Amino acid sequence: MTRRELLKSVEATYVSSTVGGSLVAKVFPSLAFYSRVTKTVFRASLHAQSGNFNHACWRDASREIREAFERCGAPVMVENLDLFERFKEPCVIIGNHMSTAETFLPAGFMVDICPVTYVVKQGLIEYPVFKHIMRATNPIVVGRNDPRQDLKTVMSVGQERLKAGVSVIIFPQKTRTVAFDPNDFNSIGVKLARKANVPVVPFAVKTDAWSNGKRLKDFGPFHPERPVHMAFGEPMPITHNGKEENAAIIEFIKDRLKTWEKWDALWQKAK
Repeated sequence: MTRRELLKSVEATYVSSTVGGSLVAKVFPSLAFYSRVTKTVFRASLHAQSGNFNHACWRDASREIREAFERCGAPVMVENLDLFERFKEPCVIIGNHMSTAETFLPAGFMVDICPVTYVVKQGLIEYPVFKHIMRATNPIVVGRNDPRQDLKTVMSVGQERLKAGVSVIIFPQKTRTVAFDPNDFNSIGVKLARKANVPVVPFAVKTDAWSNGKRLKDFGPFHPERPVHMAFGEPMPITHNGKEENAAIIEFIKDRLKTWEKWDALWQKAK
């Protein structure tokens, strides 16, 4: 089976229609990828600094990042995105955190359907250039040194966002990592959903095409041979203390990662 046939066989809400581009992208994929990403981030940052960064700007910047993946050789697939057209209530979207990509990509698919924001670490709203974009998305900001205060912040500000009809994306891991460790996946997202009386939506990602760097974590080598996958599970109301729902989210992520690993092996063999 060819790569084009593989893509056509994928059952997902979004599947890249074209993959690959210029000779530069083929020979120097990291250079091509980061040149596109940098242009997008600088342009969006200027909009944010001028006070003109709205949902349309966020959506367009996110889609440009998605196109950077595709034009540099990595296809993008999103499963069950249409649930946000079927399910109109605000929710807490809980997923694994693999790379910088999931900070960018979901908005391009979601903001026109579902108002959304992130729980982010303090460092992201202080990051050069990108901080203006992040602040414009009205995130929930937590620190690194006081878990109790972080929990209070997520509970209070998170409830405010949800009551205003804004869904919250949260990655309950200490840091980005390619290998998913359930023991490092805390229950803060489930606790927020329980407190706000809203459902949770499982969110699995495989975004290691944008790898973590050794010196600069956000600028690791770009790997076009690694497809980008994202999948949303069905909404789950919280029952009792939320342990069952948190376990179900973990199982959803583990299952999707296992499935994608097999699919990616076929992709790498195909031509």
